[in-house]
Amino acid sequence: MDISAIFFLLILSALICEFIDSGLGMMYGTILSPLLIVLGFDPQSVIPSILFSQALGGMVATIGHHRYKNADFSIKSTDFKIASVIYLCGIVSVISGALLAVKMPKEWLQIYIGGLVSIMGLVVILRRNFTFSWKKVIGIGMLSAFNKALSGGGYGPLVASGLIISGKDGRSSIGTTDFAEAPICITAFLVWAILKQSYPPLDILVPLTIGAMIGASFGPYCLSKVKNNDKLITVIGWLVLVMGLFCAFNILKA
Repeated sequence: MDISAIFFLLILSALICEFIDSGLGMMYGTILSPLLIVLGFDPQSVIPSILFSQALGGMVATIGHHRYKNADFSIKSTDFKIASVIYLCGIVSVISGALLAVKMPKEWLQIYIGGLVSIMGLVVILRRNFTFSWKKVIGIGMLSAFNKALSGGGYGPLVASGLIISGKDGRSSIGTTDFAEAPICITAFLVWAILKQSYPPLDILVPLTIGAMIGASFGPYCLSKVKNNDKLITVIGWLVLVMGLFCAFNILKA
């Protein structure tokens, strides 16, 4: 495959994954990271490239979510405060996760994240009357950021499902997830760059970033057309559960 074809493939892959992510609050890094590694790209280049591209894609998605009223990100709004708390609580987790990722075997990462995500999905599916709690939001911020720096994925499923468990509705949970994820990704990217004392190659970074920003332009609009919150929450729960089980299945198959 020539260079131009690879460039286009990376753009298309990132576009599709970010479209899904900005519409459902998850699956960009979770799908794209293993996909690119399977295709033969170096994991040490893939993960920071995904972090950077998703940061810009998340910024575009945040504007869209606010514009289409999926969430309210005015400075005094609850959505803005929740996203800020998730980010601030996640800074330490991002650093510790990135430090651990350098040493932890890939199989352990998959087992840990697959099990945790599966449990979160099951809780959402079997939901009762969730009540809002700032303690839950803080816990979500720390745990999800740790996972993001650890593997490049696993952030969206935990935050989106976690916010639902915390008492938020489906559309607002998705929008807030995208908003909080952008600065987390930038922070994680900078930590990776400092630890490795290098940046990922531009022939991976640039097309992923282009694709992510394009895909993020359409996801929030599609989400704004979803009116049934209960069905949306059920869909999120099943997606999270399936993703966790798929991760675990890959370990058993290996």
